[in-house]
Amino acid sequence: MSMEPGKTIVGFVGLGVMGQSMAGHILNAGYTLHVYTRTKNKAENIISKGAVWEKTISELSTKCNVIITIVGFPADVEEVYLDENGILNHAKKGAIVIDMTTSSPELAVKIYEKAKGKGIESLDAPVSGGDLGAQNASLSIMVGGNEKIFNRVIPLFKTMGKNIVLQGKPSAGQHTKMANQIAIAAGMVAVCEAIAYAKKSGLDPKIVLKSIGQGAAGSWSLNNLGPRMIEENFAPGFYIKHFIKDMKIAATSSNRLGLETPGLDLALSLYKKMVEKGLENDGTQALFKLFK
Repeated sequence: MSMEPGKTIVGFVGLGVMGQSMAGHILNAGYTLHVYTRTKNKAENIISKGAVWEKTISELSTKCNVIITIVGFPADVEEVYLDENGILNHAKKGAIVIDMTTSSPELAVKIYEKAKGKGIESLDAPVSGGDLGAQNASLSIMVGGNEKIFNRVIPLFKTMGKNIVLQGKPSAGQHTKMANQIAIAAGMVAVCEAIAYAKKSGLDPKIVLKSIGQGAAGSWSLNNLGPRMIEENFAPGFYIKHFIKDMKIAATSSNRLGLETPGLDLALSLYKKMVEKGLENDGTQALFKLFK
């Protein structure tokens, strides 16, 4: 049976930059939505549109058929799922839990195994596309887990994203997201350098983007974050602190696989300089400040 509006009660944990829009799309699609976030004022907007506020994760977990989480760090994921008052100790048998946080592949396996022991189905389904992708319901969703469960929740995924791919067994979604973040990491350095070069050589970087954004150098980062760099708009679509978390997971995972990642290592070292400057709550495009 697929997850259709009217028949499915969805729980959503985490209403940050991404989660706020994603939960909104689920509600707009006609699903009954229960929400929890540490600070209730972050939920006021979605409550006003019809979502049901839950005071605790355990209360939310007992009431929902599907529970989606998108929180900050692996430690938050562990707490939300594995604590005494967490999801897996309170969700109903037969419920489906979907972690959409970018987290560690090892933790995804741990959650899957504990869930399975309790008769709960688990998918790891991190996303890519930033705040714009979340707002426009055009996220890329990378999924690890059981194919039958994946097929059941596709209608729910379609409310949030457009490119929805089952990558393989539990943790495959997280491993795919690591490949994504590795590609973005070195690419962000390149975007900063290209725009800095355009400015330094006396060109209008907005006009430069018209040429290079449509050529072989074109990328999502160049075309979406390049203009923000030029306008010195450093507000977070995706926080530096969260990107550093992702790069650290990718570096640890690469190390375990015996893979050298010099591009990732360089990007991580530069972003750490941003933290030293107290800029961890800026958007990832703020790396440009180092090149000005």
